[in-house]
Amino acid sequence: MNRPVASLLSPGPLVLAGLILLAALSRVLPHPPNFSPVAAVALFAGAYFAARKWAFIVPLAALALSDVVLASMHGGLYASWFGGTGIWLVYGCIALTTAMGLGLRGRVNGARVLGYSLAGSVLFFLVTNFGAWIGSPMYPQTAGGLAAAYIAGVPFFQWTVLSTLFYSALLFGGFALLRRQVPALRAQTA
Repeated sequence: MNRPVASLLSPGPLVLAGLILLAALSRVLPHPPNFSPVAAVALFAGAYFAARKWAFIVPLAALALSDVVLASMHGGLYASWFGGTGIWLVYGCIALTTAMGLGLRGRVNGARVLGYSLAGSVLFFLVTNFGAWIGSPMYPQTAGGLAAAYIAGVPFFQWTVLSTLFYSALLFGGFALLRRQVPALRAQTA
């Protein structure tokens, strides 16, 4: 077995990938609009996967898998989302948030996770609502149309923030507890 695959199959990366997959699949449970683990998953992966490529691949793959499950469950409008530009903005935000998470490496603490979680939520809000303005005929391509797109997104922003904080606490806090109990998880993980 070659080295990169062997390191991915060691206990740390497997636990990280498992936690990320479970969080991503929680999207299929009933939840308020925009109450999603995706930003927290991206920060978590960036903070803990030692191999940068896995820090990006695992959350994006988990998001894609959960999107496929959601599309198979709901079909129609959700499935049509795969053909639009919105999906690329969301996946781009996840990649950018993962890059932000790299800044947490070796420096994870409650205050930093809180700050990065809030920054990731703001990034998602700014990018996806800008995309709604660009990609929807509902908003005129004016400063007023852009403002309307952001105003329309405000009710969803609260859920983005709350979910990112919730899932960050769950992932980062849960992993910290696991690391205390399982010595193999204490080193960099992949």
